[in-house]
Order: sequence, then structure tokens, then C-alpha cells
Amino acid sequence: MNFADWWQQQGDWVEEPNERRDGQSGVQYLHTGDGKTLYCKRQCGHLSRSLRYPFGRPTVVREHRALEAYRAAGVRVPSLVFAGSRRQQGVWQGLLVTEELKGFISMDQWYAEDAPSVHGNATHQHMLRELAKTLSLAHAAGWQHGCLYSKHVFIRVRSQGVEIALLDLEKARHRLRKHAAVRHDLKQFYRHRGPMPEADWFTLLQYYQAIGTIEPTQKLLGAKTPVTPH
Repeated sequence: MNFADWWQQQGDWVEEPNERRDGQSGVQYLHTGDGKTLYCKRQCGHLSRSLRYPFGRPTVVREHRALEAYRAAGVRVPSLVFAGSRRQQGVWQGLLVTEELKGFISMDQWYAEDAPSVHGNATHQHMLRELAKTLSLAHAAGWQHGCLYSKHVFIRVRSQGVEIALLDLEKARHRLRKHAAVRHDLKQFYRHRGPMPEADWFTLLQYYQAIGTIEPTQKLLGAKTPVTPH
């Protein structure tokens, strides 16, 4: 289907349209004939501006690029079905259609279920290690998520282990200095880690440090003492 075909598709709102960036953006559920659930981000006049694009460009263009870059770096993200933009009567319209992350739950839900008692401590530690690995892969490629909240981290437990996926790359950007991406994302995640206990945060940080792509913990969060992963 082309842009016009996708634009005509309608479904229930997951996120009602809201006013941001001088335009509107919202997300709808779409259901396909073969039983798949899709998420359609629909935007009007929703632009991101930079030195390269001083007059703005649809933010879905930026997110599409980030999705491809994260996947190339080995980070699991939603599978892309369609992305495109057009200008109608002087207003930019944008669409980003992705597949549902089947079997995944948000990190908020993971902790709401009392994760260690439900999944076992070994699986819980595996989740933290996999999250550290996922963030490290993105940062090693120079990518900053830009909106790293617990609600954007998704988790799936399978027989072969734990899988991590990242959502909402609308604010993702490539940084020439990789440590700038590290500092921004990890400080942001510390502030917006939701129900994750501080002990788990320090365990995550220790796993991340063990991979070797981060400066000492104290430079990120002052003099607090991290716990040792087990």
C-alpha cells in the first residue's frame, strides 16, 4: 500500500493525538486480515528542526532512520511495515507503521508483577544483563535514545533466555561523541526508571561497566556506591 492507502486506515487510539512541536501526533491500533496487530503513528505538522533542517522535517523521518540504525547495531526494535511523509496544502503529514512486539511486556509491568518472585532471581539478573548489553550496542554505534524511560523498555522471557526491545525512537539522534550518548541516556534512565529499585539500577550499571563502554559510576551519579551484581 502507498501513503494514501495507509492514511485512510483507521483504528482505536492507543495514544490520543496531542499537540507537540507545532503539530499533532497520535498512535492507533490497526488489525490486519491475517491477525497481526500494527501500531500506526499518525502526525500532522509534527516537525523536528536542526541545523541541517532549519525549517523542520517530519519526526517520523527521523524515527524511521533511527529504527534502521538501531536494528543495524543489533538492538531489537519493532519491525517496520511502512514509513512515509507527504505535504498536503502546506502541512506535512507523516506515518510510521510497525508490528506489535508480540509476547513482550513493558518494564513497568515487569516490576508491577514483582519480577524476581514471578520470574526467579536468575531470570531477573539476566534481564538486567541483557538491558545493559542492549544499551551498550546502541551507544557503541553512537546512538542516543533521547527518551529512555522505563515505559519504553520492553521485555520477553523465552526458553532460551530474556530479550530486550526499545520503543519510541522519535528523539533518537546520532552523537559524534559516544560518551555524550552514554551520559545522556543513563542519567535520563536513572530519573525515569519507574518502579526499578535503585539497587537494580546499580546492578545494571555494573553490568554495563563490565562491557567496557562507560566511564566510572561516580562520574555519572556522584558518590553513591553501586552494588555488586550476583
